[in-house]
Amino acid sequence: MPDDERDPVELGVELLAHLEAASLSVAEAMDRIETVTTNPGVQREILDTAAMRGVIDREDGLVRPRSGGTYVSFESDVVVREGEFACERCGASISTGHFVQFDGGELGPFGSTCVRKVLGRE
Repeated sequence: MPDDERDPVELGVELLAHLEAASLSVAEAMDRIETVTTNPGVQREILDTAAMRGVIDREDGLVRPRSGGTYVSFESDVVVREGEFACERCGASISTGHFVQFDGGELGPFGSTCVRKVLGRE
């Protein structure tokens, strides 16, 4: 799905639903959401929509995913492609891109370390 056809709010909500951390600071959650969009209004809409749908709890500056057990599988949900890419998280030039497959679209590319950080594995 081309970037201009994916809904950033849906993609961001899916990302939050699949985080592998018991809780994150709002700043850490925003670090992940920035991989979907850098638009502050859309970022707020992602957090608000996720909270409204019961995907996350937000209190005292923390974000807690409520969907336990819906983690991304690196074997089936992450596609690795060779090419010339810029990591969506850190901006580094990479030759191996990791793309996370969600129902709402594809998120990436990321380098091997950044994909783990975005998903909360590190």
